[in-house]
Amino acid sequence: MNSPSTQFVPSRRMGIYEPIPQIGMWGENFKSNGNPHTSASVIVEVDNKIENESETASHEMLASSNKYDQEATKPIDKIQRRLAQNREAARKSRLRKKAYVQQLENSRLKLIQLEQELERMRQQGLYMGSGLEVGHLGFSGAVNSGIAAFEMEYGHWMEEQNRQICELRNALNAHIGDIELRILVESSMSHYFELFRMKSTAAKADVFYVMSGLWKTSAERFFSWIGGFRPSELLKVLVPQLDSLTDQQFLEVCNLKQSCQQAEDALSQGLEKLQENVSATVAAGQLGEGSYIPQVATAMEKLEALVSFVNQADHLRQETLQQMSRLLTTRQAARGLLALGEYFQRLRALSTLWATRPCEPA
Repeated sequence: MNSPSTQFVPSRRMGIYEPIPQIGMWGENFKSNGNPHTSASVIVEVDNKIENESETASHEMLASSNKYDQEATKPIDKIQRRLAQNREAARKSRLRKKAYVQQLENSRLKLIQLEQELERMRQQGLYMGSGLEVGHLGFSGAVNSGIAAFEMEYGHWMEEQNRQICELRNALNAHIGDIELRILVESSMSHYFELFRMKSTAAKADVFYVMSGLWKTSAERFFSWIGGFRPSELLKVLVPQLDSLTDQQFLEVCNLKQSCQQAEDALSQGLEKLQENVSATVAAGQLGEGSYIPQVATAMEKLEALVSFVNQADHLRQETLQQMSRLLTTRQAARGLLALGEYFQRLRALSTLWATRPCEPA
């Protein structure tokens, strides 16, 4: 078999390896000028370069680490703030819960006290209306627990009222700041609103009792209108006691008084209409026959509207106080509330003097 002969061309590279170029460069550097110091300087330069690069890399790594630490501390700070806020919210919640539990305990003790007072009154057979006995009122029967509770609450209300009057007087004489004075004004306003709430509850128990003012002194009853003071008449008493009103304030107070008179007239007319309807209902049919159950039952249904009249009258009183508080400055409002409290104190003093006056023998 004749096959073409293959010839290998010897390469010059297959015999002796050529030096690596980098090594050659280093070798040339060592041989340059035949000076060993030159080679040493080159080595030093290379070492310095390596050290510089190492330091630069170290600084970059340190800066990167600091930046990472700062980024890592941000969520930790946020978590710590959130935990602090949660602890503060939990603390306030515990305080509110403690105050609520204390309020419930005080209410429970007050209820126990009321029940004890009612039990004593049942045993004595007394009716709490102005300290009058049941027989003096012309009827007998069980004590109305709702009215007895109201009179006890009203006694506490009067004690607090006298304390607030002294506090307002001392504050005005001491010329305290408007911020502290505003707190006293709002407290006194809330105290009157609490009385209106008490009356609303008592009216459901015995509306005639509230409307007749049996819980008030005789002089207070003389000026009573649907179970309380007439707002327009009270404005006539208070306005002269207020410190220099501006023209705008005086105009607005006059408008308020006119609005009160219109509302009072509307309630009075409605009450007169109710009286006519009840009277006509009671007198329906033939009088003298001794049978009046149907008429009285119908009249009872009509009398349920009396509770609404008491509530509307107290609402008008509350709105008048609120409007006056908005129209006046803080100091003027404090002066007006003080004058209002002292006015009722004088009426009660008048009742006491009238009851204890020396009477000529008949």
